[in-house]
Order: sequence, then C-alpha cells, then structure tokens
Amino acid sequence: MSGRVEGKVAFITGAARGQGRSHAVRLAQEGADIIAVDVCRPVGESSGIPASTPGDLAETAGLVESLGRRIVTREVDVRDFDALQAAVDSGVEQLGRLDVIVANAGIGIGGATLEATGEQDWDAVIDINLSGVWKTVKAGVPHILSGGRGGSIILTSSVGGLKAHQNIGHYVTAKHGVVGLMRAFAVELGQHSVRVNTVHPTNVNTPMFMNEGTKRMFRPDLENPGPEDLAAVARQMHVLPVGWVEPVDISNAVLFLASDESRYVTGLPLTVDAGSLLK
Repeated sequence: MSGRVEGKVAFITGAARGQGRSHAVRLAQEGADIIAVDVCRPVGESSGIPASTPGDLAETAGLVESLGRRIVTREVDVRDFDALQAAVDSGVEQLGRLDVIVANAGIGIGGATLEATGEQDWDAVIDINLSGVWKTVKAGVPHILSGGRGGSIILTSSVGGLKAHQNIGHYVTAKHGVVGLMRAFAVELGQHSVRVNTVHPTNVNTPMFMNEGTKRMFRPDLENPGPEDLAAVARQMHVLPVGWVEPVDISNAVLFLASDESRYVTGLPLTVDAGSLLK
C-alpha cells in the first residue's frame, strides 16, 4: 500500500530531528506535504541534551523534498502561540490546506524527585510538553475545521503518560495531561469528523533518550556507562527483548492515525512500548 496520506498536509512540531523528523519523512513518503517547526535553540532546560539547530531543520526539509513533497519550515517555540499561529497560517497559505496536526515537540529533564525538582525545570516541562501541545492544536485546528473535510490530530504522550516513573515526575505529570487534552479535544471536535488520539512511546533511539544524562540515570553504579550498559537496564522495562524502539516505529503509528485507515478511531491512547505497560 502506498499513498496512504496522499494530498494531505500535516503540521508537525519538533520536526528538526528525532521523532519529529521521522514523522515528517514517513508522512511525506506516503504523499503528504509538511509544515514543520522546531525551536532550533536551547530552551533553558538543564537536561544536558544538545539542542536542535537550524541546520537540523534544514536537513529535515531536504529529506522531505527529496521525496518529491513540499515542506514549509519555521523556527518556533511552542510556548509562543502567536508564532505558532503565524507559522501554520503561512504554511496553509502556501500549501493550500491542513488535514493533520502532530503535536510532537517536547523536552526531557530528569534525575530528581518531585520535591527536589527546581521550579525552572518544572515550568519548562509543563509549558513545553503540555501547554505547548494545547497551543499547537489551538493554532492549527481552525484550518482543519475551515476545510470541512475532517482531519486527524495526534498528540505525543509517553508510557509516562499512562504510568509513573521515578525521578521524572514533572514529565509524567505533563504526559498524563496530554491524555486529558486528547480526550477533551476528541469530544469537542468529533462532531466535525476530526479525530484526536495520543501515541505513547517507550524509550526511543533519539537524542532525548540516547544521551549521557540518561545513561547515568539508568546506570548510577557505573562511572562511564555506554549504550550496552544502558540496554541491560532498559530491557528490563519491557516484555519484548529490546531496550528501545526506533523513531520509525512511532512514525508508523502516527501514519496509521493520520490516514483514513483509522477513520473511526478517536480518543485512543496508542502504545508503542514493547510491552512496557505490562510490567
């Protein structure tokens, strides 16, 4: 099967690299044009994860264009509603419509219990991972409604949106909140044939997971833990014998939810978690 989202336009946040880039490429492979935004600079978090760059976003654009699809990009912080709205307005003006929203942008900060979490870290995680998702949908949904064709909205949550993990309480709180947003939007927008769902990845092979901070958090017993040291612990999180999944595994779920194959699927928390929730 090919052309599963042929003729559709998707608005994707956090598209410079990682899951967001993978979503843009996968949807483009199946016929969609893309409006891609990313902050492309540090946002003040203390995660130690290198920030995305303008070059990363340009690389995403090149990958989409190499597939013969159109893409409009802009550097946007999802905490800035006016900038989000301007980006999606410009993208729709150039590409002609909007059918899909993928609210993917997020950050990860961990290592402290909730009572020891700093206010700056709490505010950054809630503002980006929860409020930024709401602002993304708020900016894009008027264009879906004005098209009168229905559409699909996909919000990136996490296994941490369905169960708790230690030392990332602010992240867990935000990702649980994303599920609430999904369900509320699904109820409100269903009358317009707009479907709203969440995807819940486990560990994904992107810079947000594959970094020195995560390795040390998983293996505090080692001075310089490497990928295999991380894998040994990460595999224990899952029923299937893997420590993490690849970005395309999440993108395939996003593609299903964006396509008409899921035309009657709404309000669904879709896990891509190697059985993490069974543990």
